[in-house]
Amino acid sequence: MGDTWLVMGLGNPGPRYERTRHNVGQMVVDELASRRGESWKQHRAGARVAETWLRPGGAKLVLAKSNGYMNTSGGPASALAGFYSIPPERVVVVHDELDIPFDTLKLKVGGGHGGHNGIRDIAKALGTPDFARVRVGIGRPPGRQDPADWVLAEFASSERRNLPILIADAADAAELVVEEGITAAQQKVHAPRP
Repeated sequence: MGDTWLVMGLGNPGPRYERTRHNVGQMVVDELASRRGESWKQHRAGARVAETWLRPGGAKLVLAKSNGYMNTSGGPASALAGFYSIPPERVVVVHDELDIPFDTLKLKVGGGHGGHNGIRDIAKALGTPDFARVRVGIGRPPGRQDPADWVLAEFASSERRNLPILIADAADAAELVVEEGITAAQQKVHAPRP
């Protein structure tokens, strides 16, 4: 299991939430599974998983989506990391980020949770915040709208036009973290677009 990575997309379960901003992390791991023709299987860790490879001869990927709600993401993440013997430094969490503009990606390892309950719970369950994060920008709500309502709403029609590109870019970023490491991935993802 030497080069096995856990790539977990955060979100909430069920059709009520599947197209909301808070579920963009799950949309990204769906894209990664789709690229490889993989389907989701139930795992006893309380998650759906798709086992695959980055590329032939490359690292093994365990793609995962929790069956529970965002604020309980840590249990499944920790259980899967234990089951597959994956250390925190080979865990990549893909999640929505209010503090980044829509259509923007940022990568980082460690640091605080920024009020994100999924990240908070995973850091607590893994016993460390030092895992890679693919932060998918959803922007802040306009005016005085409650951020909790904003993240649980579906993307606006103007956003939906660019959403497939954002999801594909985030999937590419997760692959880069696994393939080249966080520093090289940051240099490519954070570079200004031409």
